[in-house]
Amino acid sequence: MDCPLDVVFVLDESGSIGSTEFSQVKTFLSKLVGRLDIDSGSTRVGVVTYATTARTRFNLNAYTTVAAVQSAISRLTYSGGNTYTDRALAHVRTSMLTASSGDRNNVPNAVVVLTDGRSSNTSATQVCIVLLSCC
Repeated sequence: MDCPLDVVFVLDESGSIGSTEFSQVKTFLSKLVGRLDIDSGSTRVGVVTYATTARTRFNLNAYTTVAAVQSAISRLTYSGGNTYTDRALAHVRTSMLTASSGDRNNVPNAVVVLTDGRSSNTSATQVCIVLLSCC
């Protein structure tokens, strides 16, 4: 069954995560993407990491095979900082879910946030969730 999907994984790399847990998240994510239909072109994957700031690690159109996505995940590095989930979600909405970043307008989007806790700005995070769901 063909079920195309554009998935953006948003990874918390704040100080409360630590480098050991961040490494565990990378292992989990690598296994998860191994089960997605990336090689056929049906599923696209992008990754954003965040702490005090949000960073695109790779766009939805950067890699076209499971092996390439897994390799990119293995190269992610940990930075630490505060937990500004709102900034990460705003970054996804404005920078990742765009045609230039590989988002397909005829394909559903999924944004998956992997975090260990509460945002440093919970009210702004709630607003970003509402705005993201309205895209």
